[in-house]
Amino acid sequence: MRRKLRPPLPQRHGLDPARLRLPDEGPWATLRDHLVARLPRVAPERIDLMLAQGRIVDLDGPVAPDAPFAPGTSVWFHRDLPDEAPVPFGIGVVHRDDAILVVDKPHFLATIPRGSHVVETALVRLRRELGLPDLSPAHRLDRVTAGLVMFVVDPALRGRYQTLFRDRLVHKEYEAIAPHDPELALPRTVRSRIVKVKGVITAQEVDGPANAETRVELLDHRDGWGRYRLTPLTGRTHQLRLHMAALGVPIRHDDFYPVLREKPLDDFTNPLQLLAKVLEFTDPVTGARRRFESGLRLDLG
Repeated sequence: MRRKLRPPLPQRHGLDPARLRLPDEGPWATLRDHLVARLPRVAPERIDLMLAQGRIVDLDGPVAPDAPFAPGTSVWFHRDLPDEAPVPFGIGVVHRDDAILVVDKPHFLATIPRGSHVVETALVRLRRELGLPDLSPAHRLDRVTAGLVMFVVDPALRGRYQTLFRDRLVHKEYEAIAPHDPELALPRTVRSRIVKVKGVITAQEVDGPANAETRVELLDHRDGWGRYRLTPLTGRTHQLRLHMAALGVPIRHDDFYPVLREKPLDDFTNPLQLLAKVLEFTDPVTGARRRFESGLRLDLG
């Protein structure tokens, strides 16, 4: 079993450095030549500056600007951060012990770094704010959805908790605010086939065997709006949003379904009225049955 190398650079802003493993062979005379070819989105001038400033390191320390290409070795560096609008909402801690951390993620905050969202993510914020540099996500929640997210505190237990979610051994319940249709017979189970094409922002329902299943229940209603409990039995992309739209009661403030509307990333108004309300599972370490409920609530009014 290959030993995992410990990064020779500390975290920055709660982020681990990127590791780049050099191929076992290649035509490059210097490391700089390889980096220019390997990182086409980074300007050569930027790579030159990072090398000159000693910001690209190997296990022995900063790499010289004229260092030769060393097949099979690794280098580490911190990527440049995108410009991000601060998400003006806090993260509530629901539960914390030596193994796991369960939090209430606010709307508009991504779970993990990806694309335009890096520092302004739940993972990075929690690492910094709680002093937990080894924190890792057990699963993910969409940026626009609020509610419960579980993280693993102990790196040795990461795989055991992540496997719970991968194998769909976690019972999840969501709440949503959507139009109330008195003619819609509920409760019911919605089944359809959902596909998500890479590079396309929305998913869609298509003909074919069902791969997505959601239990939909009406909890209460007032003034034309209903509060719904949504229990996903599968985990397809945007499943709950698609199924509610297909029933003719799209979730309030949904900018994707049934009609895609562009919304600036720094617009924090009118959050999607979807909340991850319950996580329940048998703990893989202790064997105890655990249930967590969000302290957040959606406004029916």
